[in-house]
Amino acid sequence: MSTPELATTPLDLPVIRGRVDVVLSAFLERKARAAAADSHPAVVTEFLRSFLFSGGKRLRPLLCVIGWHAAGGHGIPAPTLRVAASLEMFHAFALIHDDLMDDSATRRGRPTVHRAFADRHRTGRSGAAADRLGSSAAVLIGDVALVWSDELLHTAGLRSGRLAQVLPLIDTMRTEVMYGQCLDLLATGRPTASTARALAIGRSKTAKYTVERPLHIGAALAGAGPAFRALLSNYALPLGDAFQLRDDLLGVYGDPAVTGKSCLDDLRDGKHTTLVALALQRADRAQRRVLHTLLGNPDLDEQGADRIRRLLAETGAHATVEQLIQSRCAQAEQALAHDAFPPAARSALRGLAREAAVRTA
Repeated sequence: MSTPELATTPLDLPVIRGRVDVVLSAFLERKARAAAADSHPAVVTEFLRSFLFSGGKRLRPLLCVIGWHAAGGHGIPAPTLRVAASLEMFHAFALIHDDLMDDSATRRGRPTVHRAFADRHRTGRSGAAADRLGSSAAVLIGDVALVWSDELLHTAGLRSGRLAQVLPLIDTMRTEVMYGQCLDLLATGRPTASTARALAIGRSKTAKYTVERPLHIGAALAGAGPAFRALLSNYALPLGDAFQLRDDLLGVYGDPAVTGKSCLDDLRDGKHTTLVALALQRADRAQRRVLHTLLGNPDLDEQGADRIRRLLAETGAHATVEQLIQSRCAQAEQALAHDAFPPAARSALRGLAREAAVRTA
């Protein structure tokens, strides 16, 4: 357990991010050397390194480390740091495959893995052949990230008893995000007025995966049991909901220069978000007809997107989602009032909640 001095010393989140990056960089360097020694294709580690270090908030590793501190851990032992890094490696797998499923052109302001790989190998190939190669390579590179996330975890140096506590949480996290992705795929292109369905997708894909489970994993590393993890969930789930709701808004209103992603893709795909569901609930017949015509149109242009944005404002959907974000963030902050949380962890979690309410990327 932590001493009072350690429990009140503020957590330096940029330093934690940097230490996670050091672990990831060293791991990939070893993998690159091993690949060269065995004459394996260098492009795998090259593209994975490029993706991992092209940006990203490192939110899941941060929450893992904060969960460790929240449950009484102190410092950042090497095993804890390595487990945190494994979550970022898993996230790379999830994003690479997600971009492929959505056929996204950009991520973090750069071409997605499947697009970048295809562009590099167009010489001497038809456009279709290069695109197919890029898609196939992205599957493989994502799969490698998944395998290596396991390797980071299993070589973290955890005692067998602690590993046995952590593994079920990681298995649950991975299963939940896969089911959430499946729900998202099934709903895409067929948006409805069901806010319950939209929130359920976000709960699996984001609230649990991004916030709750990383906190649980970090707390389990410090020996916390189900009762303490439930306290973390009281914070994590509303915050995760707010994070997804903000993503929904950024997908429609965000500045691509800041978000690194198009603000047309979600509309062209017809994503079933809480924002869209609220608009469909409240729209009159004429408004609903326009929404159903434009949402999911792969040729939607900026003029059509602006028409959708006007309807989101006219129906009050945009304003309501903003209110939901604020109320969820306030709910998360209220959960931190429990005296079980050390001051340093509480402060870090409160800062993340306030940032989630106003973030622009």
